[in-house]
Amino acid sequence: MTYQDRHIYWVSGQDALPFLQGVLSNSVMSLQGADGLLWAALLNPQGKYLSDMFIGRVQGQLICDLSSAQAEASIKRLTMYRLRADVQFLLQDWGMVAGVGTVPNGAFADPRHPALGWRIYGPKNQLPALQAVDWDMLRVQHLIPQAGIELIENDSYLLEMGFERLHGVDFRKGCYVGQEVTARMKHKTELRKGLARVALSGPVPLGTAIENEGKEVGRIYTQAGGYALAYLRFDRTSELMQAAGQTVTVAPQLTLD
Repeated sequence: MTYQDRHIYWVSGQDALPFLQGVLSNSVMSLQGADGLLWAALLNPQGKYLSDMFIGRVQGQLICDLSSAQAEASIKRLTMYRLRADVQFLLQDWGMVAGVGTVPNGAFADPRHPALGWRIYGPKNQLPALQAVDWDMLRVQHLIPQAGIELIENDSYLLEMGFERLHGVDFRKGCYVGQEVTARMKHKTELRKGLARVALSGPVPLGTAIENEGKEVGRIYTQAGGYALAYLRFDRTSELMQAAGQTVTVAPQLTLD
């Protein structure tokens, strides 16, 4: 994963952290006095996903790391919420490189899951060389959703997409946009729908419906190594399902971290 996929903004102003605390799903106050990196989402008022981002402090500078595809709309919305708050977002000629294995000096552990390795930020001409990493394989193995694939704007709910397990939501931080819906889902007895790892007998197109006894029970998304990430209606699944003529079975999750 490289800087070509990301937009890096410097975030400044005396209200920067309190402002982000009030609009994002995760608490950012741990960055008040120390470098670090966390993952959070921006929601609409109905509690549905709009975008996800990494918020960090790198060598004392507060940053916002966004998917290039989501950056413009996300910054526009954050700016709309700003009102009179003293906070600015300035796009930098910085990049991000992600990798696994030996951690370079100055890199941060990916806050979502240990299997996702590290992320390092800085001027594009000072970043380390890219590694050959099968990110789709890692995401499928460890149930990691991705923006624009499993994470669908104005449709996905954080808890169904695993944000609690992946350290992307804080239930102690207080109010933020979409917080009430997220909190209600948290206190349900059990989620009826969500992200799952399934085994496939063969590849199918992205978004293919999963059927059980002729009824749709989910959709197939990222695929790797004979497995896939699927959005499933848990109470309607069975041991043997179908997707575009291929056999689908629910597979065990490799880790719970």
